[in-house]
Amino acid sequence: MTADPTVAPAWFAASLAATPESHVLTVDRVDIAYLAWGRPGDPVLVLVHGGAAHAHWWSSLAPLLAEEHRVVAVDLSGHGDSAHRERYRAEWWAQEVVAVAEHERVGPRRPVVVGHSMGGFVTVVAAARHGAALDGAIVLDAPIRRPDPETEEAGRRGRSMFRQPKAYPDLATGMEHFHLVPPQPEAEPWLLREVARHSLRRFDDGRWRWKFDPRVFVERTGPSRPSDYAEDLTRAACRLAIVNGARSAIVDDEVIAHMRELVAGSPAAAAGVPFVKVPEAHHHLLLDQPLATVTALRAVLATWHPVGAPPPSVLTTGG
Repeated sequence: MTADPTVAPAWFAASLAATPESHVLTVDRVDIAYLAWGRPGDPVLVLVHGGAAHAHWWSSLAPLLAEEHRVVAVDLSGHGDSAHRERYRAEWWAQEVVAVAEHERVGPRRPVVVGHSMGGFVTVVAAARHGAALDGAIVLDAPIRRPDPETEEAGRRGRSMFRQPKAYPDLATGMEHFHLVPPQPEAEPWLLREVARHSLRRFDDGRWRWKFDPRVFVERTGPSRPSDYAEDLTRAACRLAIVNGARSAIVDDEVIAHMRELVAGSPAAAAGVPFVKVPEAHHHLLLDQPLATVTALRAVLATWHPVGAPPPSVLTTGG
């Protein structure tokens, strides 16, 4: 008998049963909310969501990564349960991520940051500007492209979808309107429901709206274009890994070739930078291949700390 694809598997229910701690840290006068799993004192692993997303995108994956790590999922400012800013910049988000990581860090090992999509750009910026404070950075399906007017215009059209979000009479109606950008097939419906449930908030007028701040996607206040992160990638100053969906609609072979060129000139190249493709995964690999994504992350983390091997000398700077 074929399993019903709309019914969540046992591992998913077990992960959601591992209720995270909820915390708030003030960074540059803005309250940043985050979730935490695992034992305080274990090496810190920070998970960063994409644009218009939130920390609960990681809720089913984080417990699977918490056996050997203190796993933290951040709501970037303007997202989830964090406060909003008047303007947004990737370097400010990177500062928030590193501040939370340092707040949670107890032992001698520096934190690792993992970022998906827009969160991948934030992770690249963190690796470039705060590399001495990090043990490593893992970028999930974040395309850093050569400058291309047509591609940049397509990105602007995609951002415009978030600029005037609608309001709904109840949570269930709002959840029905949740969809992925860019769209993709084969995302697990039980995962989508969980993500959608945490994407809306009831406002004072009684109507339900998306939690993200639409100003994140306004050209004059929002983050840079994907091509603008090329310089940051060449400056990545901690261990680095690039993980993509094998069927991603936005990270193709040309994008990967360009990112390889950029990485080759970075300080991170001295330690070797793996490029990993998750089989059958699309852009939102957290939602269509969650276990394979966890396996890829576990493999990278294990490779960085093999038994009996000292860390590469190029990465021993910093506290």
